[in-house]
Amino acid sequence: MNPLSWLRVRVGDFHPANFWAGITLSVYAIFGGLPLYLAVISQLGLNDKESASFILGVYGTSGVFSVLVAFYYRRPFVITTTLPPVLLLGALADRFTFAEMVGANIVASALIIVFGVSGVGRRVIAWIPLPIVMGMFGGSILGFVSRMVQASADDTIIAGAAIGGYLAGRVIQRTAFPPIAIALIAGGVAVAATQDATVGALSWTLPSFGVPDITFAPAAILAITPPLLVLSMVLGNIEGISFLRAQGYSVPVNRLTVLSGIHSLTNALLGAPPASVGRVAAAILAGPDAGPPESRYWGVAVVSVAWLPVVVGAGVVASLLGVLPASYVVTMGGLAVLGSLHSAFERAFGGELRFGALVALIVASTPFIAGGLPGAFWAIPAGIVFSLATERKELMNHWRPATQSDVAA
Repeated sequence: MNPLSWLRVRVGDFHPANFWAGITLSVYAIFGGLPLYLAVISQLGLNDKESASFILGVYGTSGVFSVLVAFYYRRPFVITTTLPPVLLLGALADRFTFAEMVGANIVASALIIVFGVSGVGRRVIAWIPLPIVMGMFGGSILGFVSRMVQASADDTIIAGAAIGGYLAGRVIQRTAFPPIAIALIAGGVAVAATQDATVGALSWTLPSFGVPDITFAPAAILAITPPLLVLSMVLGNIEGISFLRAQGYSVPVNRLTVLSGIHSLTNALLGAPPASVGRVAAAILAGPDAGPPESRYWGVAVVSVAWLPVVVGAGVVASLLGVLPASYVVTMGGLAVLGSLHSAFERAFGGELRFGALVALIVASTPFIAGGLPGAFWAIPAGIVFSLATERKELMNHWRPATQSDVAA
């Protein structure tokens, strides 16, 4: 196939719902995630060059890696930085220098590559029952929906307009204009009509990037590398990959693990945290509301383009964050994952191991920290323990060697 034929095939796959899914994730990732990244950058005490490199690692490399992988496989694979590793680094800012964090990050990234090459990632995902993972996934994103409900109570006009637009889209059922698009527009109109937001004077200069100082300190590696691996491979890859599989996509687990490790190593050299197959990105771009399954990878291209302005103008974007009210951003995030939450519940409770899935959902949805790790991490072992106690036969059937063939290498 010549390059022009390759391009025509992929352009022909595009569906309007892919565009709106990409826009929704972009709005949420920029207006919902960037304030947290900027807060962590402040905690770490980074200078302008280090801050620009950090943002490049979070948004720029994620856009490039994701669009290349998605278009190569023609599936909605998004390899991106997620919030838990970022928040971990911020929490350790008073214990280690940034150079020591970078060194620990590089070690974690190298180990992710080793796990991918050796097949450890594939075997772990094959061993963990999908219903329990989907229970964990549902519990992890349930907070997006509950915050949307709270936003609708706190700001009835803006959140109500977005939710009303979403319901109208469900009733109309026009594939070229999906519910999330109507929600975006309806909520945006409500913001324009009710908010008196003014943007201050803006100035822009081309950011300067560079490799930060690196220190391989044993204490930092022992304290930071293991939780980074857990947060990236367990809370990231396993949830995201399992959801993609639940949507019917064939997922090359080992290769995606290696690619996430290479991406993480690139990020580490820029001072940014590891990358993984993002669960929220998968929920929005690979969920039922993102268009026909064979076209959903186009949403990744939309996101990649939308993130570019953040890379070259993070300071300008930061000054615009106050324009959109939190109620709008939170509501759009909840609506965006609603279809994925429904799908996760169907896979978690539609067959075997339902009690283990329920326990995983409850634990993952509970905001607690134990051993330095959030509830979403403990949800899987809790679900397995309860299934072992109450659904032993079903769990043993899953662990038979024949189940290992279900995961693509």
